[in-house]
Amino acid sequence: MFVLVEMVDTVRIPPWQFERKLNDSIAEELNKKLANKVVYNVGLCICLFDITKLEDAYVFPGDGASHTKVHFRYVVFHPFLDEILIGKIKGCSPEGVHVSLGFFDDILIPPESLQQPAKFDEAEQVWVWEYETEEGAHDLYMDTGEEIRFRVVDESFVDTSPTGPSSAEATTSSEELPKKEAPYTLVGSISEPGLGLLSWWTSN
Repeated sequence: MFVLVEMVDTVRIPPWQFERKLNDSIAEELNKKLANKVVYNVGLCICLFDITKLEDAYVFPGDGASHTKVHFRYVVFHPFLDEILIGKIKGCSPEGVHVSLGFFDDILIPPESLQQPAKFDEAEQVWVWEYETEEGAHDLYMDTGEEIRFRVVDESFVDTSPTGPSSAEATTSSEELPKKEAPYTLVGSISEPGLGLLSWWTSN
């Protein structure tokens, strides 16, 4: 679920931080820049693990700050495909079951990846597994807040870097704001025995 990623960046330290230890100032600046941010094709950055190398620091004309090229390792949330995770149901919609891990919310289990047969209850706004038994079908509801075990089957990175408006966008009214896309999303599946709500598989 968490991996160590080697990175390189140039860190600017303002003059009023020169009295501090260089490593402490660099660690603070790197966490300000990266913590809780998604790096394209890397994952969700959590926190600095360690600094492996500091190159020479430079002060440029007109800027009293020091600029240091830093080699470091960062803790990143980036589950591998087929990894099994446990989260909580954040909500349901016709698009599927939305799951949260607490620190990461952009997880979707689409309808075709649910335990089958499944149906969406419009009145309750929940997905239901119509579990077949010898006594007949039982409706097992996927309620908000329930713990759910799922397999990661796909991931998607979207480059959300700011871009200038295109000519087509310029003609639309300011009220028609584009839907904000998540920079990093996971797609899950519970369509196999043992996956789904933890309460389904625990013996009473």
